[in-house]
Amino acid sequence: MTKRIAVVIFPGFQLLDAAGPISTFEIAERFRPGAYELWVVAPGGGEVESSSGVALAADPLDDSPFDTVMVVGGDGTRSLPELGRIISWLKAIAPEVRRVTSVCSGAYVLAEAGLLDGRRCTTHWGRSDDFVRRYPKARLDADRIYVRDGDVWTSAGITAGIDLTLALIEDDLGPTVAKRTAQQLVVHQRRPGGQSQFSALLDAGGVNGRFAELMDWIRERLDEPLPVERLAEQAAMSPRNFARAFRAETGATPAKAVERLRLEAARARVEGGREPIERVAEAAGFSDPERMRRAFLRAYGQPPQALRRAARA
Repeated sequence: MTKRIAVVIFPGFQLLDAAGPISTFEIAERFRPGAYELWVVAPGGGEVESSSGVALAADPLDDSPFDTVMVVGGDGTRSLPELGRIISWLKAIAPEVRRVTSVCSGAYVLAEAGLLDGRRCTTHWGRSDDFVRRYPKARLDADRIYVRDGDVWTSAGITAGIDLTLALIEDDLGPTVAKRTAQQLVVHQRRPGGQSQFSALLDAGGVNGRFAELMDWIRERLDEPLPVERLAEQAAMSPRNFARAFRAETGATPAKAVERLRLEAARARVEGGREPIERVAEAAGFSDPERMRRAFLRAYGQPPQALRRAARA
């Protein structure tokens, strides 16, 4: 049966929040013709301008039966009173749809509609503190690419909407179609929901690149002890000031950042080679394979051996 997908936009929406998932569903439909029917909807319909100035044509909100509703994010979510028609529509239609989802700050709209009360969810890391203050009933997990809680799915910022959509496709059509879709998109690998959304910030050395050189220095020494005192010394800061500045810049503690870099290095070796897991753990700076296994389970939801098998499938 064809699944009707409604992508909800509004003035000031983020274009990639909508275009990424739309293109991902479209490619999946090539591999399974008839699987999806895509609709872009907005209050009143017509041409709706994104934050970039590029507009999409939308149909008006109505009572049409949808399988999945996806609310995108963008600057428009900063004026939630202006999104009242979407929020009222969501409250009315949510009981009738199989899944309600959001991309990035679209989680604000779901929260305003009461759909995240008591549920685990995520949104863009940069708005997590504000989100927690506004919606204390929601159980925000800001360190996740996407989160599924029953029939409600939420994702982190912008490109994470593609990861979310690939997960929705796998839920609908199975892992083979999802994998072929990811390959067609030239996505290096489909990231599991448990993966941290802070990886890109760490790669850049933080919001302003302040710690970029330090990140490179750490990567060259992952097999060495890297306590916060040593990192602070390398950054020419006191440990206390360094820890505070580092978290403000990257959204992660120094210890969490080191573990993230070790995980990424270990995952690349696990998936790309045949060396023993014990050797991978040693080279990446984990004290033993069991500690690495636990870190993989926390971050990726799977042990190293499972990721290696999946990479070779």
